Amino acid sequence: MGRAEYRAWQAETVDALSPHVGVVEACTLVGRSRATHHRQANPRPRVHGPWLKAAHPAELSGAERDQVLALLNSEKYADLAPAQVWARELDEGRYWCSPRTMYRILAGAGQTGERRRQATHPAKKVPELVATGPNEVWSWDITKIRGPVKGRWFHAYVVLDIFSRYIVGWRIETVEDGHLAQDLVQDIVTEQGTAPGWLHADGGAAMTSKPLASLLVDLDITRSHSRPRQSNDNPFSEAAFKTLKYSPDYPARFDSIGHARAWMEAFVTYYNHEHRHSGIGYYTPASVHYGTAVIVQTHRQATLDAAWAAHPERFRARPKATDLPEKAAINDPERRKSQEHASKA
Repeated sequence: MGRAEYRAWQAETVDALSPHVGVVEACTLVGRSRATHHRQANPRPRVHGPWLKAAHPAELSGAERDQVLALLNSEKYADLAPAQVWARELDEGRYWCSPRTMYRILAGAGQTGERRRQATHPAKKVPELVATGPNEVWSWDITKIRGPVKGRWFHAYVVLDIFSRYIVGWRIETVEDGHLAQDLVQDIVTEQGTAPGWLHADGGAAMTSKPLASLLVDLDITRSHSRPRQSNDNPFSEAAFKTLKYSPDYPARFDSIGHARAWMEAFVTYYNHEHRHSGIGYYTPASVHYGTAVIVQTHRQATLDAAWAAHPERFRARPKATDLPEKAAINDPERRKSQEHASKA
């Protein structure tokens, strides 16, 4: 028996028992709600549409509401809050309604948003940088690392080459400062013996500081900045920081700034010279940066050729050493264009 059939049986049974034991007892015996039984036995016609209520004697008429809305949207008051309009009109000897009623009228017209003119900003330009060799594009950022006590932090400045992933320079300080960033970049350029074409960073205070900007102009380095709240615009620095903080020996806290600098020096040495980076064919950043990766590739290929000659059955095809990186890009223009064409297709 379905639900509808069961309810129909309940109603019929209650109707049959009611003349003998009464409606209340019949509903109890059958297990039927008395309210449901009475409602279905005496249905009331339902009025569809909005319920009508009597107008309050103090309620504004439709014409008056239109006048108030026109007043609020007038050129004189279009940028003012209703309370401001109410006070100014009162000073002019005119009372229309209360400020709260003005808000209700605006709400009824769907105009409860910000009434003042809003500043409009052009869309931030997507940074598009491509490097086909070392020292063409550097990326840098600052990350916080925990100090000896809660609430005390040290700041790690890290600059890396996006093509080779080589950390070209770093420093750890107690503050973020544009002068410190300026000194770091100057020292790196002196050590590398060349300046990159681009220096990319996010929009932090140190990254956009005047001291650093002046230095970049003097060195003929073009600045590039990430868009606000777009971590993907600085992927190489973010990835390096993740590798740093997920290192097995990364401490929960550093005892002192000296401890932090000593650990960072050891990490950078490992990262540059021992870490096989997946983004560059599992070569070390130093070998790619200084051009020795081709020797490593040749050695790898010789090892693979020997393994192939000894046991070809263990391979589906002749093994090949991973390719050397050809380019690195932030928001690769070619890839973006192909994605745009695919989305339009």
